Amino acid sequence: MQIPIVNGIYTDNAPSARISYPVNLTPVIQPNGVSNGFLRPSDGILLEAQGPGVDRGGIIWNDTHYRVMGTKLVSVTEAGAIATLGDVGGSGQVSIDYSFDRLCVVSSGNAYLWDGSSLVQITDPDLGVVHSVKWVDGYFMFTDGEFLIVSELLDPTSIDPLKYGSAEIDPDVVQSVQKIRNEAHAVGRHTIEVYRNIGGTGFPFQRIQGAQIQKGAVGINAVCKFDDESLAFVGGGRNEPVGVYFGYNGTFQKISSREIDELLNGYTDLQLSNVVIEFRTDRNSRMLYVHCADRCLVFDAEASKAMGTLVWHVLTSGVGGFSTYRARNFTFYRGKYWVGDPTTSNLGTLTGDVGSQWGDVVRWEFGTQIIYNESRGAIFNELELVALTGSVAQGVSPVISTSYSEDGQNWSQDKEIAAGGIGDRLKRLVWRRQGIMRSMRMQRFRGDSQSHISFLRLDAQFVALNR
Repeated sequence: MQIPIVNGIYTDNAPSARISYPVNLTPVIQPNGVSNGFLRPSDGILLEAQGPGVDRGGIIWNDTHYRVMGTKLVSVTEAGAIATLGDVGGSGQVSIDYSFDRLCVVSSGNAYLWDGSSLVQITDPDLGVVHSVKWVDGYFMFTDGEFLIVSELLDPTSIDPLKYGSAEIDPDVVQSVQKIRNEAHAVGRHTIEVYRNIGGTGFPFQRIQGAQIQKGAVGINAVCKFDDESLAFVGGGRNEPVGVYFGYNGTFQKISSREIDELLNGYTDLQLSNVVIEFRTDRNSRMLYVHCADRCLVFDAEASKAMGTLVWHVLTSGVGGFSTYRARNFTFYRGKYWVGDPTTSNLGTLTGDVGSQWGDVVRWEFGTQIIYNESRGAIFNELELVALTGSVAQGVSPVISTSYSEDGQNWSQDKEIAAGGIGDRLKRLVWRRQGIMRSMRMQRFRGDSQSHISFLRLDAQFVALNR
């Protein structure tokens, strides 16, 4: 009997059957002759350099890799050499975008412009304290949470106080400015309004009637562009719980499952306001990363399309429980995805060759759906994970384990087996004498990044009981 392993099941005190998503394992929907999909180790992180501080954002402009680390704007070479360009002060995530001839960084309420040789702060008092910027149709557009503010066309360091705009559909806080198809999107807490450039002597943008989206984002960084046609955001409408959505053409599509909603709505308002989301495409995958306080929730649009259901997985750092995922601000530069560490000054690159993060071992875990034999029970003689083994480091002898539960809350002791050493590509991962199932069972598998394995399928050999 083949048992699905893309998602597992556990229960809570509600009581409710909840989904357990793979942890530090990425579902790949691809027929391979053994199954229609498999779980591969999520990308590891290689340390490339140490910067002047915690990573706060990155961008590629004019074939140069720029980041804000600590209080410094820096450039990064292909070899990982870091050069400090200037000081932007502040802390927390920055907002960053570029025009034809300038890079703009918003850090802790202040805006800075880099022209390739010098860094200057926009000191015009008419700008005020802003927290988001996008370059739209010749203007740097900012928001201070209430108004939309544009720089002057010929002098981006100058602000005309007569060229302020506002979002008027709903009196909610404007969290962020985004751009889709050269149209400005004012992302509020409960609504998203869309603007186009009409020129004139005042505020040059006009709201597009009927294009607004009746959902908004929970925080300044809880929204990003997904592909080129839609926004992705964590939020919702007025007087409703938080979810994850795509928004486009005046409509929205919910992409969070009940389980993702349960996780998100378990955070405090402060934690939700600090959520950071970003988009990454790689190897025929289009993935949305939702960076939360203690884990990263990842939605795979291509896998979801192929399976006809919502495909999520979870990324975390450490060997026990959940903790902040230590990769953020993806920038694709010279054939590699570069990432910063939100907890240290590390700068690194993603790789599929290892599963460790910054040289540290991290855990992985996945489970099965409920195994059920019409209440008649069964004796489990054998469980076998069909896997691609042998891709481990020299001298490492990793182990993996399994446990089972009959109620989704209480689990048996973990039973370990050797996962095979380097080059041991014919290793079979088999557990024998796995006990009796009285009515139903859920199985769980655990290991760490030392056992760098892809799992193709799970087979069970059992004897059905007639009671």
